[in-house]
Amino acid sequence: MDAKHLSKRLTCVAEYVPSGSRLADIGSDHAYLPVYLMLQGRITFGIAGEVAVGPLTNAQREIEHYQLTDVLEARLADGLAAVTPADQIDTVVIAGMGGRLMCQILLAGHQDGEQYQRLILQPNVDIELVRAWLMQHHYALVAESVVRDDGHYYEVLVAEPGFAHYTAAELMYGPFNLVTRLTAWCEKWQREAARLQMIMDQLDQANQRDSVAYQAYQQRQLMINEVLIK
Repeated sequence: MDAKHLSKRLTCVAEYVPSGSRLADIGSDHAYLPVYLMLQGRITFGIAGEVAVGPLTNAQREIEHYQLTDVLEARLADGLAAVTPADQIDTVVIAGMGGRLMCQILLAGHQDGEQYQRLILQPNVDIELVRAWLMQHHYALVAESVVRDDGHYYEVLVAEPGFAHYTAAELMYGPFNLVTRLTAWCEKWQREAARLQMIMDQLDQANQRDSVAYQAYQQRQLMINEVLIK
């Protein structure tokens, strides 16, 4: 992968960046995404935010390689601290990290009433926590997608300022996903149901069928199966 040839995961993220955006990519990973979008003429300004010197250097090199230093900046900062009001950032991407960390970054970046026109989020785990954060902080989902990339399934959430209330099922599986039922989304949850069955089989063999753990795994699997057959 490079700035001209994004992974399927980042390509999916890129598709949700509005044309003409001023973008902040937090945890940018070589600045591949902002460089790609700038080369495509999709954004007018971009920040590649990194929290460590090594990744920052990689991002700077990528930006310099394509001679984009006048429109893209790599900044060393913790999360959304990379963004200042003068940047006039309207679109924020945070991708490729855990949902708990993502919520921490979002919370820290909204302490003074900040809101962005669009958040594009790709949490690797704890996705339901990110949906809950959005709901609690006056963002509403406007799109969701799931993509299979190199044997892994990645969910992409797109949110804009607004009010929404999600059920427990919608927080876990995604309100848009429950409607669109993309093949990759179905495959992801089928795989999770199979994983839970394997754990339950192991507990059963260890005479732990009546254990609290077995009951919890069974309940979660039942919920998944109910969702998949609707």
